[in-house]
Parts: sequence; C-alpha cells; structure tokens
Amino acid sequence: MADWHEITGGVTAPKGYRAAGIKAGLKPSGLPDLALILSDVDAIAAGVFTTSQVRAACVDYCRQLLQAKPSARAILCNAGQANAATGSQGWLNALESAMLLGQAFGIPSESVLLASTGVIGQQIKMEAMRSGIPQLVAAASDTGSDAAASAIVTTDLVTKSIALETTFSDRPVRIGGICKGSGMIHPNMATLLAFVTCDAVVSPALWQQMLSRAADKSFNQITVDGDTSTNDSLIALANGQSRTPAITEMNAEAEKLEAMLTAVCQHLAKAIARDGEGATCLIEVQVSGATDEKAARQVAKTIVGSALFKSAVFGRDPNWGRIAAAAGRAGVPFEQENLRIMLGDFLLMENGQPLAFDRVAASNYMKQKASSVVPQGKVSVNSSNDLLLVEDGESVPFERSAANRYLKDDTILISVSIGNGSGTGTAWGCDLSYDYVKINAEYTT
Repeated sequence: MADWHEITGGVTAPKGYRAAGIKAGLKPSGLPDLALILSDVDAIAAGVFTTSQVRAACVDYCRQLLQAKPSARAILCNAGQANAATGSQGWLNALESAMLLGQAFGIPSESVLLASTGVIGQQIKMEAMRSGIPQLVAAASDTGSDAAASAIVTTDLVTKSIALETTFSDRPVRIGGICKGSGMIHPNMATLLAFVTCDAVVSPALWQQMLSRAADKSFNQITVDGDTSTNDSLIALANGQSRTPAITEMNAEAEKLEAMLTAVCQHLAKAIARDGEGATCLIEVQVSGATDEKAARQVAKTIVGSALFKSAVFGRDPNWGRIAAAAGRAGVPFEQENLRIMLGDFLLMENGQPLAFDRVAASNYMKQKASSVVPQGKVSVNSSNDLLLVEDGESVPFERSAANRYLKDDTILISVSIGNGSGTGTAWGCDLSYDYVKINAEYTT
C-alpha cells in the first residue's frame, strides 16, 4: 500500500502556500480567469514544458528564469488568451504581468513564473490584467486552491485537484496539485497547465529530476486527440516549510517523495484524460512483457492514441483487431505469437491468436463504464473557450459544480502483453465521440 494518504486542500494543503482565483475580465464570459499561487518563502522551482517549436511567451519566460535561478515565490496564470504567436508585444505583456505581480506582492519580478491558456494568437487583455492583479493578491488565502483551479480552466467540464500527505522524521510532508486540460492533449506534453506545491526540503537538481521522471509516467502518458500545444507547462514548487531534513540525493526518503509526486501527477493526468473533450469514459492501457519500461510505455501510448481504437470504444465495440494493429505499429519489436489482449476480464487474444468470447457481454462491460453529463449534440464553445450547453436554443455556461458525477467509475481497462520481458507501462486516454468534433469545429467561431 502507498505510504501516504489523500487530504483536502489542493495546492494550499502544503505548509506555507496561498492561492486565489478571480474574475478579472480576461474572458468575455465573465467566468473566473486569473489565478495565483504564492509561497510564503522562496521555493525551489522546477518545470517541464511543451516541446513545440511554436511556444507561448510564458513558456520561454519560465524556461529562461528557471535556467538562471531555479526558485520562485509565485505562479500567475491567465485564462482566455494563450499569448502564443503574439510576437514582441506578447513578450512585453508577459514581462509586464510578472512586474505587476511583483510590485503588488512586494517581490522581484524574477520570482514570478507565468502560465497562460486560451486561443492562440490573442494578446493578453492587459487592462484587465493591470486591474485584476491587486485584487488577486488581496484574495490570496490558505484555502484558495479551489478558486485557483476554477480560474485556469477553459473547455474543462470539471476542475482537477489533489493533495497527499506522508511523514518524514515524524513530521508531515504534503504535495498538492491543480491542473487544467481537456483537448489538444498528447504526450510531450499537451494543452495542459499543471501546478504542484510541496513543503519538503529538496535540492534544486534533484527536484527537477524527480519532476521530469514523474511527468514521463503521467502527463506524457495521456492522449485525447494526438495534438500538443504551445503553452504546456508543468511547474512544481518545494518551499521547505515542513522543516524536515533536506533531501539532496537519491535515498529511501527521496524515492518516497518522488513516488508521492508521481502519484499526484498521475491523478491529475488521468483527470485530464477522463475529461477529454466529448469523452464518455477513461481508457487505461496496461502493457507488460516488454524489454524495458520505455518500450512498454510506447506501446501503451500508441494503443490509447489510436483514433480507430478510440472510436471503437465510443461505439462499445470490442474490436481487439484495432488494439493489435496499434501495438504492432508502435515501433517496439516483439513476436506476434506472444501477443495477449484482455478487455476488462475478457480474454480476446492469446499467443497471437483470437479467442472465442462473449461479444455482447464485452460490449456491455464498456457500456456500463461509459457515462456523460453533456447531452450529445448539445455542446458549444464561446470565443473565450468556455464550454457551453445549448438549452432551448440558447447557449448557457456549463455548471461545473453540477458535474460531480461526471465520468465516475468509468475506466475501461485494456491489458496487453507482448512477451516475457520485465518492462511494464501504462497510458491513459478517452474515447472519441461526436461531441469532440463539434466542440473543436466551433472553437474560435
């Protein structure tokens, strides 16, 4: 069993953090759109960012800051405008945003990390930013995680948050996280923003290594639609306020901390995959028997990213051939006579040969796992990328608080073995529904 337990509080669960989320007027919808995470002291900072050659100003800004000094006091995130492909003015707006927060909070602007989400090519509405930042700082509290989580979403149906606690030297150590993401989700990384806070004492280099490995086992193992984005950012702070002994090298305590960090990232990553645009279920693909972990993860990612397979899941069709085909094109060598495929408890293929199975029962397994709060054909997206429902011919904001039953107990499990190796890997995704096309067809119109 895991040597930690879940607690409430999100990013403000660890000691020495405050957060806030407000309606600053960045979104025309008037929904929350500006979020803040503050550490009471300088925190060790680490980041993993998009691999795209087209990057938002906030991504380049954070990379430069973290290369110069791996520490920060604050994370400022705006929703509504991506500030990507915005040229020199976008860069100046990023610098001004950091300066404004630094002035309001009384810290150097170099201690402020930035993130943005929204439509590519749109400049941040700086008048709203200038008036909103003082309000944001004033609203920051040690119970503000939920407000921050609400202020970073766009087409998400639900907010995403987690906090875990363990013990080092008889003192509590906590890690909390929030994230957003629903579409343009694919490894390395995706249209996601994730912010993690921790109160352990850990060296900068080790914290970055831990975060990179955690990302490889979580956010880099999810896919919704095969598209990555310009703004992907995973930022983690560790402020040392637990007052536990410093972790400076890989040992038992470091492994425990990294395992808990990975668990937080995996929870958030699965929440993103579960909330994929138009999704009705979460798909988990477990691969075993590979030569190593990297190979197993690659096969799992290829299967869960197959549009044909995802479409079959939406149709509740136990089409194992699409699973086998995806595994075969993953770029990982294996003998096809070693291929074994299971859907839940249904064994579909063994020793590379199809088996007789109850197709109706297998289809019913998928039907029982599927759920959706959003009526098909009743979704829309407004100009600030907020998800809308069409009711009686009028578009109304989707009430996220009403979605507490959205995609619960809905994981469709696919187990694949490709040999006798020790390598195992897991990837997560969702089905491909009609609503995915509708949401993205109306994304900017």
